[in-house]
Amino acid sequence: MHYQISVTDPASHFLSITYTIPDINADLIEIQLPAWRPGRYEIQNFAKNIQFIEAISISGDKLPLRKITKDRWEVKTNSEETVQIRYSFFAAIQNAGSSYVDEELWYLNFINFCFYTEGRINDQCSVSLALPETFEIACGLESSGRHQLVAKDFYQLVDSPLLASETLQKSDYIVRGVQFHIWMHGNLKPNWKRIQRDFRRFSREQIATMEEFPEQDYHFLNLILPNAFYHGVEHHNSTMIVLGPDDEGEGLYTDLLGVSSHELFHAWNIIRIRPVELLPYDFTKENYFETCFVAEGCTTYYGDLFLRRAGVFDDEAYVKELQVYMKRHFENNALASQSLAESSFDLWLDGYEKGIPHRKVSVYHKGALVALILDLYLRKKSNHESSLDTVMQVLWQHFGKPFIGYTVEDYKNVVEEIAGEKLDWYWKECIFTNEPLETRLNEALAFVGLQMTIFSNGNIQLNVQDDFRAKVQRDKWLETRQVLSEEEEEE
Repeated sequence: MHYQISVTDPASHFLSITYTIPDINADLIEIQLPAWRPGRYEIQNFAKNIQFIEAISISGDKLPLRKITKDRWEVKTNSEETVQIRYSFFAAIQNAGSSYVDEELWYLNFINFCFYTEGRINDQCSVSLALPETFEIACGLESSGRHQLVAKDFYQLVDSPLLASETLQKSDYIVRGVQFHIWMHGNLKPNWKRIQRDFRRFSREQIATMEEFPEQDYHFLNLILPNAFYHGVEHHNSTMIVLGPDDEGEGLYTDLLGVSSHELFHAWNIIRIRPVELLPYDFTKENYFETCFVAEGCTTYYGDLFLRRAGVFDDEAYVKELQVYMKRHFENNALASQSLAESSFDLWLDGYEKGIPHRKVSVYHKGALVALILDLYLRKKSNHESSLDTVMQVLWQHFGKPFIGYTVEDYKNVVEEIAGEKLDWYWKECIFTNEPLETRLNEALAFVGLQMTIFSNGNIQLNVQDDFRAKVQRDKWLETRQVLSEEEEEE
């Protein structure tokens, strides 16, 4: 399968695409444009951005093309062994899951506009980009030539976003033999020494915790906008991050650290440690699953925790971030009728909208809080011998590394095996009902000398208690697994 992509008029924001399908031995074939993208569990109907489409033979003869669903077409091959689909796609949105082209930048998420042929989703895919000669490409895919890329199959292709421009800025670092690339596009002058130091720290901490990294290289693709923005999406061996405004200074840098640490942990949790309902992805419809509290909740919890354990955040900064999760849950969703599992399932319905009052909870914020409760419970019970780290390590070894999907029962079994007991209270109160979290959360926090207070006006405050014994436990909870050498600190 080959995709040839060009932009005739950059100001129009239209991509011109030719999708070549070789080795056909059928009278009819069906081509499918994905209805959604990994990392965003809602139907997005990318086909609405197709302006023009036709099917032709290699010699240029038109072939019968019939639309059979909103994003699926049937092609009559007329005995042709190779068919080309030519179409135009409007690429004018800048978020972490979209595509955008103009005179200075090509930002492509192939999931938005690349078709696959029914029955051949596992075929190798190649891409040719008619870029300006001076443009450099930032992408996790392997290069097969100047402005040419190759993917082992459609799944890898559409899980590999791309930035291309002549003004890309880049810095690299290596941790445990893994090559990391940080790419920036936007109106900014990165402090690469500081960025490298902090990124190396949290990368080392994550790899030390999980004991290995799933890939040989990894790309942080950053698009920095002049307007306020915060969005990141996980991918196969990369993440696409869109932030702004570009003049925010320290606030922008804190956002960069938080979203980058979060997205890096997704390299294990969801990219490889994946719910069975999402393995493999079915791009034609909703892929319902109840365990987004693991995929996103645990990842949200770990994103900032790794920054603290790595020494990028201090205690004050970390407590501030914890308080944010608490405020967002208790001030917005504490009275919701749904459980975490129900809200995970309903992501496909309205998970990314405000929704009606008191209906759903956030799999990110409540998910992070119940991850914290579980982590501190396991640590207290075992004197820090086991923790949520242990849970994630077992999930990686049993499900992520062999790439076998896990069920909600699998997750429960792993947690209870590590706990050495049934945790009916946890599943009932934290996951499968809408019971209030306040009591359980403060019980967990007390172990490490923290206390959450909900005031009569609904405001939330997280305080550090003056308790030496609890501080000892807090230090163990937040202690690093890896320390940079003096030489690495100076790099």
